[in-house]
Amino acid sequence: MSIRKHGCGCGCFHGILSLVLSLVVIAAVVLTVREAFYQYTYPVKYASYVEDASAELGVPETLIYATIQVESHFDPEARSEVGARGLMQVTEETFDWLRTKETFGNDTLKFEDLDKPDVAINYGTYFLKLLLEEFDGDVPTAMSAYHAGRGSVHSWLEQGKYSSNGETLDEIPKDDTAYYVQKIERAMNVYEKRLKEQAEENENVHRLRANFAKFVDAYVVPLLDNLFDKIGERFGNKLQALTFLVGAGR
Repeated sequence: MSIRKHGCGCGCFHGILSLVLSLVVIAAVVLTVREAFYQYTYPVKYASYVEDASAELGVPETLIYATIQVESHFDPEARSEVGARGLMQVTEETFDWLRTKETFGNDTLKFEDLDKPDVAINYGTYFLKLLLEEFDGDVPTAMSAYHAGRGSVHSWLEQGKYSSNGETLDEIPKDDTAYYVQKIERAMNVYEKRLKEQAEENENVHRLRANFAKFVDAYVVPLLDNLFDKIGERFGNKLQALTFLVGAGR
């Protein structure tokens, strides 16, 4: 009597392989959609202006990007109902006040110049710097002032139910301002991850280029040099050898 062997067989193997490939494709699609979502919703634009303003004024890049994302979604010509304009939605009254403190080397700037990304980022970031200094570096309190006004925040700080120390807010009484601060904090978290990933990618590219250059110096250059030497022995010198190789490649 023969014993029949039971096994997975080719059909089972192909089924598993198809499943694995399908999972790989699904994962690739999910990652692509996720990246596309973040590229659109949380873009990293005007990087040089943001980096310069951050370095000069001491304001985190994540907060600058988050403010731009929430205020204008990176539209340099954005306008608000109250007349604020530019990437960081600065009002004319605030702009005039900031101009009394800092001109960034240009005394002729007008409110309309906030449509220029570099001007908008410089003055918006400078406003953030002043607010952070005024409210003890506390981002939620500073951004409450950015949204609702410094006067409103100071009045809240005087009320014990909103502030236990009179310097930072424990609770934001206005719903729209509280929601605004939540959006800022959420955007900051996203940009912290995005900028970290970007820095790691840049580091990996730099390392790859450095390793490739070392490989070329260590192996490719000596190999070509040896090749030219051998061919040069036939043609008399390396210049003739190079001419021969170029001609052979045509």
